[in-house]
Amino acid sequence: MAGYNRIIIMGNLTRDPELKQLPSGQPVCRLGIAANRQYKDRQTGSMQQEVCFVDVDVWGAQAESCKQYLQKGRPVLIEGRLKLDSWKDTEGQARSKHSIVASSVQFLFGAGDQAGAGADAGMEEEFGAAPAAAAKAPAKAAPRSKKLEESPFEDDLPF
Repeated sequence: MAGYNRIIIMGNLTRDPELKQLPSGQPVCRLGIAANRQYKDRQTGSMQQEVCFVDVDVWGAQAESCKQYLQKGRPVLIEGRLKLDSWKDTEGQARSKHSIVASSVQFLFGAGDQAGAGADAGMEEEFGAAPAAAAKAPAKAAPRSKKLEESPFEDDLPF
């Protein structure tokens, strides 16, 4: 039976991105993110906060972009797959933890974020358009055709 391994998580970086080059020349960037969950405790009625810390590996050109534009505290949205890392510690004990192998990293800079504005400008130079600028641009209305405005059949339409 085929499996399905996909995760989407949004959080803030817990440290600056760490970029490394493998001997093959392939870049890999390690991110640490914290995703918060807030809920109301049923017994006490007080609001509680739970934090999930996750390591993320980003590969290729996207790894280099993460190193260039991200820093500790910045919000990101990550899509990818879970991976189980296993190793033996210095005492010979078997250890393991889950991490994420990213397929997509979205940089989530706020509208009033000065560092975000600079990063968007840098991405515009590199990629041709800043994502935030495209989202802020108002949609233009399609120009009306003169032929439609002068149509002699407007009164004949049944609706």
